[in-house]
Amino acid sequence: MRAKKDTIRCAVYTRKSTEEGLDQNYNTLDAQRDAGENYIKSQQHEGWEILPTRYDDGGFTGGNMDRPALKQLMEDIKAGKIDVVVVYKIDRLSRSLADFAQMVQVFDEHDVSFVSVTQHFNTKDSMGRLTLNILFSFAQFEREVIGERIRDKFAASKKKGIFMGGAIPLGYQVKNRELYIDKDEAKWVRHIFQRFATLKSMKKLLVELEKDGFRTKRYVSGTGKERGGKVANRQYLYRLLKNKIYIGKIVHKDQVYEGLHEAIISQELFDKANDVFKEDRVARGNYTRNRHPALLRGLITCECCDCAMTPSFTVKGRRTYRYYTPTKAIHQHYKACEVGPLPAGEIDALVVGHLKQLITSPEILSKTHGIIQAHEDAPTGFGLEELRKEIKDFDVFWKALGLEQQQRIAELLVESVAVNTDAVKINLRMDGFSTITNKLKGKTDEHASL
Repeated sequence: MRAKKDTIRCAVYTRKSTEEGLDQNYNTLDAQRDAGENYIKSQQHEGWEILPTRYDDGGFTGGNMDRPALKQLMEDIKAGKIDVVVVYKIDRLSRSLADFAQMVQVFDEHDVSFVSVTQHFNTKDSMGRLTLNILFSFAQFEREVIGERIRDKFAASKKKGIFMGGAIPLGYQVKNRELYIDKDEAKWVRHIFQRFATLKSMKKLLVELEKDGFRTKRYVSGTGKERGGKVANRQYLYRLLKNKIYIGKIVHKDQVYEGLHEAIISQELFDKANDVFKEDRVARGNYTRNRHPALLRGLITCECCDCAMTPSFTVKGRRTYRYYTPTKAIHQHYKACEVGPLPAGEIDALVVGHLKQLITSPEILSKTHGIIQAHEDAPTGFGLEELRKEIKDFDVFWKALGLEQQQRIAELLVESVAVNTDAVKINLRMDGFSTITNKLKGKTDEHASL
């Protein structure tokens, strides 16, 4: 319980969910603060004093605690600068019961009281807490009802074909919440659909678009930052080619409705372009992944462009050629990365040879033997000489495994493989050697358990 003080420091917190009207000389935040200051003045006989610091959150939702003024308020409470927090109404502080409970806990820990000007209660007694929780439960219920109404209105508007905001698609501009065709951008949209339907290759289209000087749509985000204006990548084109808004449709979840806006391309061109995806190998990713497992899947990266390298393949005649390809080259085009696709067989052989060389070195043998002996189930009488004999069988052991089993071994032994234009860096897992040796020694089940 706080000892009675000559001065009780009071902070007024204000909030408004939107920025609408905040540019006025006297706005809702000013009105909330005046109400709080008047209440504090009415308690001057108790020693209440208004702190000059303003804690105003304009344009921030009460559904979370990610608000600059609220964060400053909580920091000042923890620093012992505040005795009472005053708000106009409880939902100005928060609309989330869980968040508010977290705030009240901080208030209690630092002996801070909470006052609502329009809802009189004291958080220091049990009845006040009960009243507060009831009021707050209604505030959260109101927020959930408002959310349901917004979602229902959103769905109903889309059903009528109305564009309900979000990122403005290439080829359109928005005026009064209506989509209007941007003639210059619409030319690019038609060109992209036509060329993809002709080339039937995302990679070729990406290269062609970059040569033609195409850049993604420029726009200003809600935070005022300029976005876009970049070279297109695979994901960007995929979303564009799949967007039914270009054929005059509005999509809401799984439902497609006739839009109020004008289409940029015909249904025929849209279908022709999207039929290409049905022929594309990428659509059969799960099948090819199972047919062509990769030893270093998830382990190999490209240092040149700081991205992962993913297994890929091509078929010429009856032969299949496997590669590790930087994801940047896949998402943009092969010229975007200096490393480019690397033959998987050569990289795999290099890693396996490196493993064998290190495993058979005296230093690694000694460390591996130490790891084995440190285990509770270490085999008795299994010295360095016995370990050397077992390691000699590595080639036979490796060849006897299937590709998926070899991949499991690589996961046990290899930490990472980093590739650049002139070197391959291989980092190994020391603790994985004991697991492999136990497999060789027959300490676990058959190879299928690897």
